[in-house]
Amino acid sequence: MHYNALSDHLRARFGRKVYKLSLRGVTTCPNRDGTVGTRGCIFCSDSGSGEFAACGADIAAQLSDARRRVADKVPPDAGYIAYFQSFTNTYAPVDVLRPLFTAAMAPQDVVALSVATRPDCLGEEVLDLLAKLNQTKPIWVELGLQTVHAETARYIRRGYDLCVFDEAVVKLKARGIQVITHQIIGLPGETEEMIWQTARHIARSGCDGVKFHLLHVLRGTDLAAEYEAGKFQTLAMEEYFRLLAGCIERIRPDMVIHRLTGDGAKRDLIAPLWSGDKKAVLNALRRYLAAHDVQQGRLYEGEN
Repeated sequence: MHYNALSDHLRARFGRKVYKLSLRGVTTCPNRDGTVGTRGCIFCSDSGSGEFAACGADIAAQLSDARRRVADKVPPDAGYIAYFQSFTNTYAPVDVLRPLFTAAMAPQDVVALSVATRPDCLGEEVLDLLAKLNQTKPIWVELGLQTVHAETARYIRRGYDLCVFDEAVVKLKARGIQVITHQIIGLPGETEEMIWQTARHIARSGCDGVKFHLLHVLRGTDLAAEYEAGKFQTLAMEEYFRLLAGCIERIRPDMVIHRLTGDGAKRDLIAPLWSGDKKAVLNALRRYLAAHDVQQGRLYEGEN
């Protein structure tokens, strides 16, 4: 078994353990305010996929609160990544974003800034701001691609075309900014080959890292209504492991894997229930990857 785990990458780069502190900005999403849509992506909760983010308008206070949450498992010399997680964190004027991002990067123990956003919310002024901040500390931008398939993208109400993602990656990389792309495994109607096609595209896009997510159903989402109506089934644990292994083997050998599975708040989880025990799932997954000798990049096919 071999894959480029985020924890190893962070230790090699920063020389110590590094943890993420999830924050909330002041932005919403064009897929909620009527610009693109009003109901958000079909799987997205009212928290904008920021179930574990700290709350409050003051960034310094959010950072302090987030540090307290992880204090019992963090060594004294740990570093942190300030992570704007919920909603679309570049969907605001630059004059609004600049003080938020600057405040998050200011503490000495914050070694990098990670910004989750949509590829259709990266105008030139925002890109220039990120490039300038990147001269101070590393900036990562996370893009929620989820799938390369247009029919699935319409079903989940993603709200932008694949070419928008491709162009955003090119612009970010031209400014020296690291890009992490999200893929959801188990989306309704997708075959194993469709899932692996998404992984191949991510590998060829030029992005630096990837987050793999298990499709899980959270209470209060439109996806929950679809699930309860019997319109799709979620994946069994070993089937998820098999599909994930196929993705790992199809991405570039040098890409950093930031996440092997997604996990929502247990209080809101409807399905699959096996995903609720994160520690047990990760232990079983590592055993699966080792037993099947999964090697990142073994099936990578290179450029088109």
